[in-house]
Amino acid sequence: MKLTLVLLALVGCVAAFSVPHATTVKVADQEFLQKQKFFCEILYRAEDPLMFEEYIKIGHNLVVDKAQYTEFDYYMEKFWESYKLGALLPKGEFFGALVKTHHKQAWGLFNFFYYAKDWTTFSQNVAWARIHVNEGMFVYALTLAVIHKPEFEGFVLPQIYEIFPQYFFNSKFVYEAEKFDFDVWSKLIMYEKEYKDILYKDVSEFSDNFYFYTKDWKTWQWWKMMGLGEHWYVEDKFFLRENYVEYNKDPKYTDFMKGLTKFYMPVDYTRDIEFYNAESKMSYFTEDLGWNAYWYYLNMDYAFFLEGKQFGLDKDRRGEFWIYNVQQILARYYQERLANGFGEIPEFFWYKQVEYGYDPQLIYYNGVGYSYRKNYFEFETYGKFDMLYQIQSFFDRIYNVLETGYYKTADGVVIDLHKPEAVKFIGNYLQGNVDTYDKYFFNYYYVLSHMYFADVDYFDSEVFPNVFLNFETMMRDPFFYTFYKKFTDVFYKFKFYLAPYTQKDLFYDGITIKDVSVSKLTTYFDFVDFDATNLLNDKMTFVDGKFVWDKALLARQARLNHKPFTFDFNIESSKAQKGVVRVFLGPKFDEFDRVIPLKYNGRNFVQIDSFVYPFIAGTNSFKRTSSDFSWTAKDRITYTELYKYVMLASEGTYKFPLDVSEPHNAFPDRLVLPRGWEEGMPMQFYFFVSPYTEDYEQFSNFDYTYESGVGSGTRFVDSKPFGYPFDRTIDEYSFFVPNGYFKDVKIYYHDTFAKYFEKKYTDYGTFDYSVFDF
Repeated sequence: MKLTLVLLALVGCVAAFSVPHATTVKVADQEFLQKQKFFCEILYRAEDPLMFEEYIKIGHNLVVDKAQYTEFDYYMEKFWESYKLGALLPKGEFFGALVKTHHKQAWGLFNFFYYAKDWTTFSQNVAWARIHVNEGMFVYALTLAVIHKPEFEGFVLPQIYEIFPQYFFNSKFVYEAEKFDFDVWSKLIMYEKEYKDILYKDVSEFSDNFYFYTKDWKTWQWWKMMGLGEHWYVEDKFFLRENYVEYNKDPKYTDFMKGLTKFYMPVDYTRDIEFYNAESKMSYFTEDLGWNAYWYYLNMDYAFFLEGKQFGLDKDRRGEFWIYNVQQILARYYQERLANGFGEIPEFFWYKQVEYGYDPQLIYYNGVGYSYRKNYFEFETYGKFDMLYQIQSFFDRIYNVLETGYYKTADGVVIDLHKPEAVKFIGNYLQGNVDTYDKYFFNYYYVLSHMYFADVDYFDSEVFPNVFLNFETMMRDPFFYTFYKKFTDVFYKFKFYLAPYTQKDLFYDGITIKDVSVSKLTTYFDFVDFDATNLLNDKMTFVDGKFVWDKALLARQARLNHKPFTFDFNIESSKAQKGVVRVFLGPKFDEFDRVIPLKYNGRNFVQIDSFVYPFIAGTNSFKRTSSDFSWTAKDRITYTELYKYVMLASEGTYKFPLDVSEPHNAFPDRLVLPRGWEEGMPMQFYFFVSPYTEDYEQFSNFDYTYESGVGSGTRFVDSKPFGYPFDRTIDEYSFFVPNGYFKDVKIYYHDTFAKYFEKKYTDYGTFDYSVFDF
């Protein structure tokens, strides 16, 4: 899904998006706006007491009348019993979605939300949970409900990094944000400037360094080279993001944001200034907010405990899609490793040390810091060998089953696992979801593995924060990629038993790709303002019962991005026909500059685009830009702006289009390309055209302009295996066909920070907005 927010939408115009059958975007009515307002306000400062009187009034009691639900199941019963007995996870304690005891309680709370018959019951339950239930559990269950409850299509929740910035920014930033005081802000800046000025003076006569204060400067500490301190600054311009021009080109946006005071603070990635180990060099990527949020929402969309038939997830091939995403995440991570001079993702062995440690430097909202892992760590020191043996037996069992070739379930059904359609069984098994092919052996192995690596026992309830216990934090740790490589090893083992595609399988009669020209590929670091207003430690002001949102607290961070690029296709077709065009990006060489044979390199290609194209007889020349990619998104509307939209639309000042934000589950457009090198990093594109033979149209049964389509069965361009034609072992003698085309390219990294080293920055002591102009 690709939506582009244009500020003209504020006056009722329709935002554009890149699907050929665009329809008129729906505009929210007052009932919708009141519900959207409820979601925005109920999540405001979720870790603090609820301050909205209207919700406090309705949140005294949980609705336990079974007549008010479409279903009242076992988990709801257990949740209610736990509450009455005082056995729920207390407020203020760390919540881990992959802690078994937490998970079961969250499941019950989710069902109270999901099965509510009407808005009155739902809103009362949500208000009650906001007041009485653990904050992390509340947000987790509410997010799942809004994603999966059909009545809530089109509603927008703040991004998870706006609800809980503590999961994404280091403790230094969180501490600064929570003690921020508007009344003393100006004095603080004045004093800081006064006693730090000496550090900004040119001391070149005493040192070879440009500025004494910046002698240890690193790319992610950009503010030092600009001569800025490390505290809050007032923002007199706009929210920084890649698509800021789309917002600022309309003068109505300025009027729209009047009265809002914006403060930003430079924020580092979560790492030691001196590298913790070599892997810390990639923290700009592994700790990227969009990268981690993508994994979080994937696991919200296809939550392992939600039944496929009931929620429609089987229509989306949930297990296959999940393991394919794991494979693509590892491939993308490997590309970034190559860009930084690293090689293969390290292997994980059960009884050997993990070479690379990790210190997340995160702090939970209750003040407890996250656990860290030292270098050369041995997980055996945790003990818990019974848990370890269960996890090992999972992998042993699936390897044995794959070698045997079939599996006989407890009820006598025999499944042939050497057939392509068995991928759904393998995917479900690897995810550990409830649709696994034999529920008799379903034992939460996936949950147990994360508990084991976080040093949590079976029945632990109050646990120390650990990045491996929540989806939104686990990809920060390099060990995530090492462990999940074992999942893809199983996946590749399954593929090994599938015959490679023959040339006849891949050949598309009448289609020949003559050429694809690719514009220059350039990556760079730009800046973005992440909305951290939920950390604001300030009194809440109400006027006539309405909350006044007049301040925004922003985390300003450097992050990887790329310049827009285009493909110019030249394809010959013998007749008019529809085809599916797939675009992949993969490495050319390994870390030693050796060409990677295609047989082994296929797993390193990342699919960055796919679309249906109506070919005409003869030459087809057409252009595809990076902004057209159907599964990526640019920066989303911030929490602050969303609330402003809703309130002004509620007052009748503006109309509220339902496509006001990018979809929650799209991949960040800016991370499509690896960082590259200044001299050009060799890579290769692969373009492939296959026949379009589906009976359905993509997006045919949901409104693509404002829905994500989870559970629709028509999210994907066709029903080919994910990753096709790289989804099987490659026979190079058969792989090359006229409808497939390799293109060698180079990715160039432009150092936007070089001018600071070269002493060309003239406005020292102020933020450099010209960084966007190269």
